[in-house]
Amino acid sequence: MTIRTALVTGATGYVGGLVVEQLLKDGWKVRTLTRSPEKLASHAWHNKVVAIEGDATEADDVARAMEGADVAWYLLHSMGSGSDFAERDAHMAKIFADAAAKEGVQRLVYLSGLHPDEDLSEHLASRVEVGNTLLASGVPTAVLQAAVVLGDGSISFTMLKQLAERLPGGVAPKWINNRIQPIAARDVLYYLVAAADLPADVSRTFDIGGPDVLTYAGMMDRYAIALGFRPGPMFTAPVTTPGLAAHWIGLVTDIDTDMARPLIGSLLHDTVVREHDIDDYIPLPPGGLMGFDDAVREASKGQPSNTWVRTALYAAGAVGLIAVSALLGSLRR
Repeated sequence: MTIRTALVTGATGYVGGLVVEQLLKDGWKVRTLTRSPEKLASHAWHNKVVAIEGDATEADDVARAMEGADVAWYLLHSMGSGSDFAERDAHMAKIFADAAAKEGVQRLVYLSGLHPDEDLSEHLASRVEVGNTLLASGVPTAVLQAAVVLGDGSISFTMLKQLAERLPGGVAPKWINNRIQPIAARDVLYYLVAAADLPADVSRTFDIGGPDVLTYAGMMDRYAIALGFRPGPMFTAPVTTPGLAAHWIGLVTDIDTDMARPLIGSLLHDTVVREHDIDDYIPLPPGGLMGFDDAVREASKGQPSNTWVRTALYAAGAVGLIAVSALLGSLRR
């Protein structure tokens, strides 16, 4: 049996770390490209990989990491990283795509986000552009598009968890009524790894999602019920812009406002799977896709639950102030 070599970028992140761990279990030789190899030490697998110190913005570093790789996972994207994030992401994707083509890599795999056809947030538009750059590389590429990932290291899950626990009742932005098709981290990992074995003539985007379609408010309610506490009533306010909503998230949760902005941008529209073509190439995970309730319970194992850290009155007051600001801002325009 031939042992294949994988290059995984973003290995210090949540999803990247899961991919590395699974590839090692499956018998791959794994190398990572990271600016901070010492950050890998927190993973049990850190001494089983070849850690190449380098920067994804430097073509020479990427070329060194890519040399001899059979499949490369691009799991990088900017989150709250300044006004030039889109330009930087486009630059990194082009370097990665060019290096993969030059080194004869057999396949690229990228995790992007579910999105509407238009009115994309800056961050979603950037992720779409990255996917298109990789697809244009000439290397067979699988761009997997997912909405909220339900896992214990996922920032989108952390936001859901803290909103559900800290808002037993109150006022929230109206995007909590948008429809979302979340997916368990276990299933995202399954598709990311299985995509390495797609036929060579398959190079395209694929939507992936779990079996449940819920509103964000519905996810908050189901989260509460799954973990055994009672959800409270929720009312919406005219907080629609990513900036104002991100400020609200920063007040109600531990997530930094700059980090919340791209998360909010992905929630301003329905994010639901529109095609299931992945089923034609990759069978469902053993036992089927994990449902929302089971995914929440799995992601919450060992995590402290603190449902009354902040009161509903405080949260409602915070968002009320932001809503008033939004209204005054609209009156000035």
